[in-house]
Amino acid sequence: MPTKIAVLGAGSWGTVLANLLTENGHDVYLWSHSPEQVATMKQTHKNEHYLGAEFTLHDALHVTADLGQALDQATVILFVVPTNAIRSVAEQVKPILQAHRGRGEQPIIVHAAKGLERGSELRISQVLADVLPSDLIQGIVVISGPSHAEDVATHDITTLTAASEDLPLAKKVQQLFMNDYFRLYTNTDVIGVEIGAALKNVIAIGAGALHGLGYGDNTKAALMTRGLAEISRVGVKLGAEPLTFIGLSGVGDLIVTCTSVHSRNWRAGNALGQGEKLADVLKNMGMVVEGVSTTKVAHHMASELGVDMPITDAIYQVLYENAPIRAVITDLMQRSGKPEFDFDNASLQKH
Repeated sequence: MPTKIAVLGAGSWGTVLANLLTENGHDVYLWSHSPEQVATMKQTHKNEHYLGAEFTLHDALHVTADLGQALDQATVILFVVPTNAIRSVAEQVKPILQAHRGRGEQPIIVHAAKGLERGSELRISQVLADVLPSDLIQGIVVISGPSHAEDVATHDITTLTAASEDLPLAKKVQQLFMNDYFRLYTNTDVIGVEIGAALKNVIAIGAGALHGLGYGDNTKAALMTRGLAEISRVGVKLGAEPLTFIGLSGVGDLIVTCTSVHSRNWRAGNALGQGEKLADVLKNMGMVVEGVSTTKVAHHMASELGVDMPITDAIYQVLYENAPIRAVITDLMQRSGKPEFDFDNASLQKH
C-alpha cells in the first residue's frame, strides 16, 4: 500500500525528492506557497526555473498550493524549504495537524534542509520540535549527505544519511527513499549530521572564492581539510560524534559542495572571487544561498562556544565586513604555527 507523503517546498531539491518518492510508488503531494508556480507546473509538467527544461515531472505526482490538501492523511511530511522559512511553514502546518488529530496515525516529520536558524542559532530539527508538539508527530528524521538535485534528477547514483534519535523512524524513512540509484544509511547522531550539513555551505563559499581567484588544487584541498576540522570542532563541542564528520553528511557533503558548479554556495564564492559584489551575486543567483546566512550564525556561535574557526571567521569578514579576499587569505596563512591535531583541546573530545 503506498504511503501518502507531503513534500513542502517546490524548489529544485523538493521537486526532485517528490518525484523520486512518486517513482518509488508513493502517493506524493508537492506543495508550493506560490499558486502561479503550481499552475505552471501542472500545465507544463516541469519546474524550469529550478531544474531546466529537460526534467519532467512524474505523471502521478500531485502538485498543489493547498497546504491542507497536501497534509490530509499524510503519514510523512518532508520539509524542503529554505532554513529561514522552516519555522513559518511549520507554524502553518501545526494548526492543520491539530485539526486532523485522531484521524489517522501521527506523521513522521522529515527535513532535507541545510542550515542554522538566524537569531536562535537552532538546528532545523530543533526549530521543528520547537513548533510542532510531540503529541502531534511520531518524531523527526533528518536526511542529508552529498547530493545535488540536478544529479538525482538524472538518476545519478547518490547516497545519503537518514538520522534520528529514534532509529526505527530513521529505518522507515530509509525504506521510503531507497531504490536502484538512491541509497540511504541510518545514523542516530542528529547533531553531527545537521552541523555538517549547515557548515559545509560556509566552506563551499570559500572554495568557490579560491577558484574565482585562480588558486589551484593544493589550495582547495587545504581549505576543505582545515574547513572539516572547524566543522568537527564545533560539532563535537555541541555533542556530536566525531566519526559523523568523516561520513556522508560530513566529508562527503563537503566534497560535493566544494567542487561542483551545481552548488549555489560554490557559485556565489566563485563570483565573489572574480570581483562581484555580494548583493549582485545574490540577486543574480535567483535562489537562496544558505551559506551566506549560515556564515553569520556560525561566526557568532563559534564566539559563544569558544571554538577556533579561522576560515569561517575569514569568510565572515569577506561577506559582512567587506574585507578584501586576498588580504584575508594572507592573514590566515600568517597565523602562528599550530599542531594539526590538538588532542589536549577539550573541544576535540567527545564527552
